[in-house]
Amino acid sequence: MSRVAAGIHLAGRRAIAIASLAACIALSCALAFAARRAGGSSGFSPDHGKFKIMVNGAQAGEETFDLSRDGDNWVAHGVAQVQTSAGAERVTGNLVLHPDGTPARYDWSTQGAQKAAAVITFNGPVAMIDLHVEGKRPYTQQFTFASPHVAILDNNLYDQFGVLARLYDWQAGGQQTFPVLIPQALTPGSVTVNPLGQQDSSGKKLEELQVRTADLEVDLFLDGKKLVRIVSPSANAEILRE
Repeated sequence: MSRVAAGIHLAGRRAIAIASLAACIALSCALAFAARRAGGSSGFSPDHGKFKIMVNGAQAGEETFDLSRDGDNWVAHGVAQVQTSAGAERVTGNLVLHPDGTPARYDWSTQGAQKAAAVITFNGPVAMIDLHVEGKRPYTQQFTFASPHVAILDNNLYDQFGVLARLYDWQAGGQQTFPVLIPQALTPGSVTVNPLGQQDSSGKKLEELQVRTADLEVDLFLDGKKLVRIVSPSANAEILRE
């Protein structure tokens, strides 16, 4: 996906503004995160809304999203409509999370110049991917992480940054590193989150988190637990909650 259409998704099947994350996970960081989260509950609460995707000051798409409880689990559902160099594309993601924030299942699909869909099931630290791309044979791949506490950050589904912010241990504070999977790119890696404190925004105090990899710095702005803004200076992109 082109830089203009893609905004700030973390990895992609086309040229994008952000390079793929590192291919391996730091074991010590993943285990430290698992120790912090073990036995604890997530900071999830119901949420829904819409994000406007802005690139170079112009709207390049939008995403509607919903975070809701399903029995003991939580489900983060997002649908994004984006404009690519090949035309309009629709991306759908449905992420099922256990109460402690560990992923149980992730389904995604894209419709546009190329149609594709995948189901990812998690069994502890093992992720099994079943991918179907139009015109190609089905493909399966397995990833094994150092911890089952894997963050999902998929292309053009910005509500998942909100899930990441809720997985951040605010009580512990400080820099925290998460194992991560970018499903559409079949890319594992790691991401570091740093708190930058409260910032003024139109007379309102927002908490800022910096999400960083070797290739990327993205700033998340939160009103309580709600993600209201994402900024990627390098891509001249901004995601705004309506």
